[in-house]
Amino acid sequence: MPFLIFINKEDKMIKEEKQIITLPDGREITISTGKLAKQAHGSVELRMGNTHMLATVVSSFSAREGVDFLPLTVDYREKFAADGRFPGGFLKREGRPTDQEILVMRLVDRILRPMFPSDYHAEVQIMISLNSHDPNVKPDALAALAASTAIALSDIPFNGPISECRVARIDGSFIINPSSAELANADIDLMVGASADSVAMVEGEMNEVSEAEMIEAIKIGHEAIKVQCAAQLELAAKVGVSADKREYCHENHDARFKS
Repeated sequence: MPFLIFINKEDKMIKEEKQIITLPDGREITISTGKLAKQAHGSVELRMGNTHMLATVVSSFSAREGVDFLPLTVDYREKFAADGRFPGGFLKREGRPTDQEILVMRLVDRILRPMFPSDYHAEVQIMISLNSHDPNVKPDALAALAASTAIALSDIPFNGPISECRVARIDGSFIINPSSAELANADIDLMVGASADSVAMVEGEMNEVSEAEMIEAIKIGHEAIKVQCAAQLELAAKVGVSADKREYCHENHDARFKS
């Protein structure tokens, strides 16, 4: 599938704004916009510790003939340079996506796809690049937050915002977005995807826990996601993004069959 390239021809300054999300244990996630990828329909930088990722989104203004589904592409890449390395071998270039990168793409796609209007069939491409990696921050739990914020800052129709977070229980305490070292001692490891009012996706693993304990973990993850969704809306308000999305007509309906 070819990449979509759009040029922002509007002669206006894009405001640089940021929003800080504070996790229950005091760690912070910073989402900002207006500095990079200004030609995309929506772009956001996300930082947590020394982890930095850039998410961009573009969408066609019309649907191709014969397309009756949402042609959504989510691409997530972890650059070697993010870990202070470069590819070895003769070519010294980035190769095909790793299994981990593909799994993250699926995680993001799974929560985003149902949030687009069912009659929206224009091509949408979301690019997420991990530019700096902190060993104490797992980026897979942040990718959906970055992608959703980029869409929230665009005029693309979207029934969001949404977000994802990892919930782990370690020594009897629940932690949001723990590090890899902390996960080694967890008996509950869940990835929760949700909007502010409903949970849409849960996956993970548990070590012989009760149903009540699993439900508690989901509720804690959802509470954290509510804060992240509110932060996206606040950032969009700071930038001055209107709630009005672009107009489109990708389906033709026969009025005679309308009930």
